[in-house]
Amino acid sequence: MALLVIGRCGFGFQFDWSAPPVGPDGKITIQEALRVLADSYIIGMMMPDWVRYLPFPGFSRIRDATDEFTGFMSREISIREEEVRNGSELADQRVDAFTMLVRANEQETDKLKLTDQEVIGNVFIMLFAGHGEIHQVFKSSWLTSQKMTETTAHTLSATLALLALHQDIQTEILEHIVEVVGYEHDPMYNDYDKLNKVLATFLEALRLFPPAYITIRKAAEDTILNIPNPVGEEGNTPLAVQKGTRMVFDFVGMQYNPRYFADPEEFRPSRWYNTSSESEAFSAFSLGPRACIGRKFATVEAVGFLTMLLRDWHVEPIFKSGETAEAWRERVLSKPILGLTLGVRGAPVKLTRRQVRR
Repeated sequence: MALLVIGRCGFGFQFDWSAPPVGPDGKITIQEALRVLADSYIIGMMMPDWVRYLPFPGFSRIRDATDEFTGFMSREISIREEEVRNGSELADQRVDAFTMLVRANEQETDKLKLTDQEVIGNVFIMLFAGHGEIHQVFKSSWLTSQKMTETTAHTLSATLALLALHQDIQTEILEHIVEVVGYEHDPMYNDYDKLNKVLATFLEALRLFPPAYITIRKAAEDTILNIPNPVGEEGNTPLAVQKGTRMVFDFVGMQYNPRYFADPEEFRPSRWYNTSSESEAFSAFSLGPRACIGRKFATVEAVGFLTMLLRDWHVEPIFKSGETAEAWRERVLSKPILGLTLGVRGAPVKLTRRQVRR
């Protein structure tokens, strides 16, 4: 779902459920190529290129995925470049980020111009960070989210799991959705700011399960950080930081800190009710000039998805035989997966269509 959204809105790619795009060789779909590249990111980042050419089936799959994605992107870049150079009407009509990147690159001098490989690298990072490959198994009226490989999808999975467990909150959010949107039309962008409780639910799940659980910054100059003393102790402790020092910021630690969040282990969306979507009180997207560029895109996407899903479907946990709600919480929510991103380890939930008189 998230891949279709960011592919169409961010890049103008005509991704489709029934006919997913393939690369020039037609070996695998672009969705599958992205999934393979996401799963093998450690090999790409930490190992030399020659490792990928070792005679192992898994490495062959990585090579195929790289070739298919690169071929697909090279073709799309050529199309956009030709449209821009010829001043075509279609190029003027395109308002996606990918076309704007190609247009800006065409206007640069040779010294500052990006190569096609550099453009592909930038596009891959945006797609990789912003898309979700959600492998879902539908049977009758139940759904199991089996594997999710990105930020928005991880958080949506956690949100549904938490709402399934907290039926009272799910009911409150449903009443809010019906009050704002009703049943007669789907949510529009103008409804986004009004659906504050839906956004708050997503933000609270993001606080509990921050996909980007650490970030690294490098000190641009010598500075002094004033570190608050532990809870119960007044004052601060100064910490000298030299220019060039790399610092790791622990978002899990910050977002579970009782100094800032009372009862931090609790799922409590009301913490964020009536909080601006741009508020710096929320730190999971990072803050300042290096904050996540996709924050607004992710929150609008999440609010739209959750609004439409929760309005029409009731979400509840799928229990094992004899399992209690607390045992389900322990099994699903207490042992998150930790890789490139952090998220719940599969969220077995049942979706039942709501019986509504329209």
